[in-house]
Amino acid sequence: MRDSKTTQNATGLSWGESIATLAHPRVIAMLFLGLSAGLPILLIFSSLGLWLREAGLSRSSVTMFSWAALGYSFKFVWAPLIDRLPVPLLTARMGRRRAWILVSQASIILAICWMAVTDPASGGSSLTMMAMAAVLLGFSSATQDIVIDAYRIESADQDLQAMLSATYIAGYRIGMLIAGAGAIYLAEKFGSSAETYDYDAWRQSYLWMAAAMLIGVAATLVIPEPDHEKSDKHEHDTGHYLRFLMLFAFSVAAFILVFMVSGDSVKDARIALTEALGNRALAGFLVELVRLAIGIAVAGAVAFACVRGGLANREMVVDAYVDPVRDFFQRYGTSLALLLLALIGLYRISDIVLGVISNVFYQDIGFTKTEIAATVKTFGLFMTIAGGFIGGILAVRYGVIRVLFAGALLTVITNLLFILLNEVGRDMTLLYLVISADNLTAGIASAAFVAFLSSLTNVSFTAVQYAIFSSLMTLFPKIIGGYSGTIVDSLGYSQFFLIAALLGVPVLFLIVIAARRLKVKEAG
Repeated sequence: MRDSKTTQNATGLSWGESIATLAHPRVIAMLFLGLSAGLPILLIFSSLGLWLREAGLSRSSVTMFSWAALGYSFKFVWAPLIDRLPVPLLTARMGRRRAWILVSQASIILAICWMAVTDPASGGSSLTMMAMAAVLLGFSSATQDIVIDAYRIESADQDLQAMLSATYIAGYRIGMLIAGAGAIYLAEKFGSSAETYDYDAWRQSYLWMAAAMLIGVAATLVIPEPDHEKSDKHEHDTGHYLRFLMLFAFSVAAFILVFMVSGDSVKDARIALTEALGNRALAGFLVELVRLAIGIAVAGAVAFACVRGGLANREMVVDAYVDPVRDFFQRYGTSLALLLLALIGLYRISDIVLGVISNVFYQDIGFTKTEIAATVKTFGLFMTIAGGFIGGILAVRYGVIRVLFAGALLTVITNLLFILLNEVGRDMTLLYLVISADNLTAGIASAAFVAFLSSLTNVSFTAVQYAIFSSLMTLFPKIIGGYSGTIVDSLGYSQFFLIAALLGVPVLFLIVIAARRLKVKEAG
């Protein structure tokens, strides 16, 4: 079993040996898989926001589209399916991990093409179609993340994991550059701007993004399947797999049904609560939070009823969903486990909430898409990659927890710089300064956080536990981020940036407390 300590200070490799691992074939492969994983997300968060804004949608409508990426926050729900279900025909030929990566990549390409052929400004059901395509893209991309994370951890020994993670993050950022700077640049080059909206320009841009995904497809076709293959006592029983899949389908259908039938009630509740609280943004957030909780509860009840009724094999469900959670709580104890989960869920809140509306902010204060692409995306990419390597080196030298704290503190400080940028307005020098600080900090924090999450994962439950951790780290921030446009409309950018920075302050205290508890546990 992999060592689960979170404060290790060295890898045991010399500088020469560490550098030599860069030439390892699987390390190189992770660069291209990282690119494939990083490309889709900004087509929902960033580039789509500018597209919808140019098409005439309000800020609040634009930022609500970020909820299409909530699949990243719930991917732990179907991670056990991906971990166990074979892909007909493909699994026998390619292996379980590679087959699922290929299927998810094909679905991503389909979703991007669907978005490309949909004009959100054409009226009718076009906006609904765009939302459905964005949801499919979020679901498919989250599925790809599940499998690539499992592939990364299973494809090499522990001494190579740090370099696999480093190249994966670098590739991920390159993919984000392609989807962020690339999509924006192409849209402007083909003729769309804030003043003159051109649907055909955005259509061509997104079709090029779909073509870029073929890089990841090529990598999937040439990489080897991991030597580690998880045994499954039900692997020859197709009936168990089908019933397991039906259990998931019924639960998802129940969750969706709650949202479909509660539409009118939600509107009435939002109006009533807005009158009671005097705050439309807060009222909307609370109502949607309750709606989400009810949807999850109903889906859980349906799953429970299906198991009790014999639809799905109880042992298989327990092994898939209960054992990974039980293992985590047994290893750390209830109180420390809850503290760690709170830290995971809140660590990136300040960064993600601000990031949802950042591109709209840059455009609102006067920067062109070309300037945003060159400065925020291209220059910012190199700063983030540099920050990632710096964070990795510091984590090896001083320990993960210390760098985790430094990353959280720097995030709070750098978010305050956006207030200055808002007050000054369109200033390229200041923009470079803010982007340098923000992206360097993001790289340092991300490197430490990935190392922290990996150290908490038990290799016996790799896919599910890592999916739970990575889902939890984005769930609450993305829910809040969906209201960022509404908050800006109500309070203005400066107050919003102050709120985003203050959201990161409790994280500092959680890290300090967690560090002390982990130190005591490891000493014991």
